[in-house]
Amino acid sequence: MSGSETGIERIGRRDFTQAGLVFGVGAGALAAGYAAVPDAFARAIFTARRDGVQSDAVLVMIQLAGGNDGLRTVVPLQDSNLHDLRPQLAGEAVDKALPLTPSEGLNHNLGRIRKLWDSGKVAVVQGVGYPSPSLSHFESIRVWETGDPTRRQLRGWLGRALSTSYDSYGHPLTGCACGTTATPGALRDADSTVAVIENQLSYGFAAPELESAVGAVYGQTPGIYGALFDTAVATVRKTAAELQRALPAPSDTSVLPSYSNDTGNALAQALKLAAQLIIRETGVRLLHVTLDGFDTHYTELSYHDQLMGYLDEAVGGFYDELAQHGKASRVLMATWSEFGRRPQENVSGGTDHGTAAPVVLIGDPVKRGIYGRPPDLRHLDDGNLRYTVDFRSIYQEILEVHLQAGAGEILGGRFEPVRFLRRSS
Repeated sequence: MSGSETGIERIGRRDFTQAGLVFGVGAGALAAGYAAVPDAFARAIFTARRDGVQSDAVLVMIQLAGGNDGLRTVVPLQDSNLHDLRPQLAGEAVDKALPLTPSEGLNHNLGRIRKLWDSGKVAVVQGVGYPSPSLSHFESIRVWETGDPTRRQLRGWLGRALSTSYDSYGHPLTGCACGTTATPGALRDADSTVAVIENQLSYGFAAPELESAVGAVYGQTPGIYGALFDTAVATVRKTAAELQRALPAPSDTSVLPSYSNDTGNALAQALKLAAQLIIRETGVRLLHVTLDGFDTHYTELSYHDQLMGYLDEAVGGFYDELAQHGKASRVLMATWSEFGRRPQENVSGGTDHGTAAPVVLIGDPVKRGIYGRPPDLRHLDDGNLRYTVDFRSIYQEILEVHLQAGAGEILGGRFEPVRFLRRSS
């Protein structure tokens, strides 16, 4: 909303009660609430607010948007069927792969992640998917974001975690999307507050006049609602101040973390911001970042390798910075993508929408290993890989072991366990 458009005549009460308050820069860098106004504001006052919340366990979900090719991320090294299905794409992928085991290797541009594997900090879960998979970007993204293959759930799985396990109204940076101007579906929920931050230096109200304009909407409201609104605006001011204080912290060593020299690596910029939110103890717990461009229908060979390089640079720099400040033990990273790619390459040197694919988990909480069954390229389902691990099993392990949240309540059931995280002794 531009300054010229800001005014009470252009801001309706219905806008706030339906969608919550949106503060930020440009398209909106802070989405403060998705609940009805009285409920959201009441919780902001009456929910316990603990100043200086520590980021005890932090989850960073890394979306590989577009449908990542799992067979070029975690490469089968000894399956001749791969070469039959991919005469153009398989040779270089296999020859240059960084071995994890005799039968599996990482894409050759994932060198820093391979080093983390060597240090025991990477797990790979093979064959992740869900029943009756959709090949539609929109539908499959919704499935992964809500944790519901039936497509009936509207609330995000992380949003549900926020509303059941955290005080997100007292601490609006608890759930945060970095490097974007839109709230990821995974974080959306009617009963939680989410910060959406494109850029830490521009975080604040959408326009200079907006604070007074939205205040005018409730200025004539007597009693508790006026006080509730004042409290909500104060929370936004406090959150903005917290973010402004989350400037690059002095390093404990003379070696600065290296993210990426490529200005096109948006993921690296998002994870730089995420690192500062964690290091400066802003109370952040659930983070979401995105690397786009994985819909590789053509000329996949070079383009996918570039994206793998972006992922590696960003994750490597992020982990190094956390480790320098003694925060790495708290943080788990997990990749996700709406689907994988078909095993057979197409005539354009790319791959089309597929189904099952690996999920990569990175960080000190991880128990190193390859989990699940390797992709079966001989027995395909209508040309696609069969899933062998339900993606909700991944969420369940993250929720229960890392975040210590009620997975059964959040996911609506129990799923076959996949134990890729370390247990406390």
